[in-house]
Amino acid sequence: MTLAAAEFLRRFLQHVLPRGFVRVRQFGYLASPCRTTRLALARKLLDFIPSPESGATSMLVAVWNCPRCGGPMEIGPHLTALELSWRCHFFDTS
Repeated sequence: MTLAAAEFLRRFLQHVLPRGFVRVRQFGYLASPCRTTRLALARKLLDFIPSPESGATSMLVAVWNCPRCGGPMEIGPHLTALELSWRCHFFDTS
């Protein structure tokens, strides 16, 4: 389908919410009426075993392998927004 620029923008802007509004998801597999049953089914299908509720947290380390070389991947540091913006300005291609 070919649209004029004005018609495309009109249709596109129908999906943009005004400032301060929050999109509410009322559909999908995690919709409120069926969330409990669907999560229980998902846990059953995944053989999910809930961790015991204790004061001490277990130190489980997830290990992912690199799809290219097969080596172990590590999770990087948690950056603040300021640190992230400072590091990302090196990648600006404009």
